[in-house]
Amino acid sequence: MRTTLTIDEQVAIALQETARRSGKSYKAVVNEALRLGRHAMTQPQARRYASVPSSLGPACAELDLDQARAMADLPEEGAIIQDLGMRK
Repeated sequence: MRTTLTIDEQVAIALQETARRSGKSYKAVVNEALRLGRHAMTQPQARRYASVPSSLGPACAELDLDQARAMADLPEEGAIIQDLGMRK
């Protein structure tokens, strides 16, 4: 479809530069820019998620993390063994 548009000079220069660098035609670059711009206009702007870190306090020297991890795995291992036993 043919139409006449008045494009800002800076935008036209940027589009021409993009066409030159990409090896695409000016028409292809303008159509792509319009498609991308139209898509951006209809999609809500994504908001960046940020979490605020908070201290959990100093590390406890007498806590054995290896033992805590092994204890945490026990219920899971029991459930797996029970599940495997039920399959037979």
